[in-house]
Amino acid sequence: MLKDYKRWIVLLLVSSMLFLIVVDVTVLYTALPRLTYDLNASASEKLWIMNAYPLIVAGLLPAAGMLTDRIGHKTLFICGLPLFAIASLCAAFSPTATTLIASRGFLAVGAAMSMPATLSIVRQVFSDPQERAIAIGIWSAVASGGAALGPLIGGMLLEHFWWGSVFLINVPIVLIVLPFSMWLIPKFSGYGDHKIDYLSSVLILVGLISAIYALKEIGKPYTQWNEATIVAIIAVVFLTLFTLRQRKQIHPMIDFRLFKNRFFSIGILMAVLSMVIIVGIELLLSQRLQLVAGFTPLNAALVILPIPIGSVLASPLAGYFLVRLGEVRLIIAGFMLTLVGNLWLIAVYQTTSPMVLIGSLFLIGFGLGIIFTTASTSIMLSVADRQAGMAASIEDVAYELGSVIGVTFMGSLMSTVYTLKLILPDSLTIDNAVYDSLDEALIVAEKLPNDMASLVISQANTAFENAFFVVLTATAIITALSLVVLPYCLRNEVRK
Repeated sequence: MLKDYKRWIVLLLVSSMLFLIVVDVTVLYTALPRLTYDLNASASEKLWIMNAYPLIVAGLLPAAGMLTDRIGHKTLFICGLPLFAIASLCAAFSPTATTLIASRGFLAVGAAMSMPATLSIVRQVFSDPQERAIAIGIWSAVASGGAALGPLIGGMLLEHFWWGSVFLINVPIVLIVLPFSMWLIPKFSGYGDHKIDYLSSVLILVGLISAIYALKEIGKPYTQWNEATIVAIIAVVFLTLFTLRQRKQIHPMIDFRLFKNRFFSIGILMAVLSMVIIVGIELLLSQRLQLVAGFTPLNAALVILPIPIGSVLASPLAGYFLVRLGEVRLIIAGFMLTLVGNLWLIAVYQTTSPMVLIGSLFLIGFGLGIIFTTASTSIMLSVADRQAGMAASIEDVAYELGSVIGVTFMGSLMSTVYTLKLILPDSLTIDNAVYDSLDEALIVAEKLPNDMASLVISQANTAFENAFFVVLTATAIITALSLVVLPYCLRNEVRK
């Protein structure tokens, strides 16, 4: 058993690595325009620069979770660190878009190796229920806050350095974490009887990547339906084959019997729903601040900063109170605070002062922080030690799927309502692209005479505001349903 202070240092080490992993999902949001120009990247290459990392991470997570349980959490965590650092160097100095895409894929391998191990190590090191819940709360705060801070970190680095700095910053942190991790993280031999199922690894890799790619394609303004359909069919076939194979395995990569435990299944559902909610608010609010209110990407990120701040503050507190109050009360508290913040945002989002938004956004972040911690704790406390890596990988995939579903559903809803609400005079001969999105309308308006441009911008802004209101309302409905349904599902459950 580690001494008290050493346990918290281990938490700092794994949290530092987790922070880098989740930041790299969103850090390119602000760097993409500059690196696109410098590398002369095409539209297709831009898409893959963004998507290669999260797609491959999600596809590799189940296999990484299995390896974590088999060879030990520390071993896989340490093996992923140098890969992550080398890939970061390659990405930072990529001379072409193709090499950057390959580097992002390489980066995903190191991330997938280390990510499930971070939560497994926290579970292993903290044996006291109270300390473990607080530690998982801190882990959740880092996981949720890192992704939200990615665009802000990218924007701050680009104020002073070239685009490669968003990757290069990973290297010194890894070089600090690596030796201390080798020294302080306790050795865990793993369960050698967990055989490596290579065929299942391929099936789940292809299936998950195809499923997430199909969802991303459906969420695009111009969906290639033939491509989306083919990829979706591949996903269904491979995931079905994977499921059938897992049911026959003595030591499955994913034990579907875990979902019979309501604490586990509700935890997974909370992870998915929380990402749908946060994407519905953060992604579209960022667009509104930039396209309607005229904020720069960095300033827009600063306005939204109360969400990750609230989440970071709430997550450890939720861990502290979880043992005392139980999952059901915290689920109610988390979704209730998120709902109140959401309704508050609906009431004030049209204000021109960002200061008015702070309270609602902080409340949303605080509520989501409680949800993140409760979800992670419910999942990790519902499995045996030998399945900790598996459970962590399932949770990580759930967050990724929730993010993609959020972008697809909320983005599609936004586009649909915008198109229906945009009304222009029939006599106005104009590019139909104005009906696709506010971005396109603003681009088209730049080429029009002033009076026509003013009309198009005014009507497009009105349509966008109507669509944004509908999305916020949809987010509030999802939150309200979660507030009622999830606690009801756990009403008679007792943690064993």
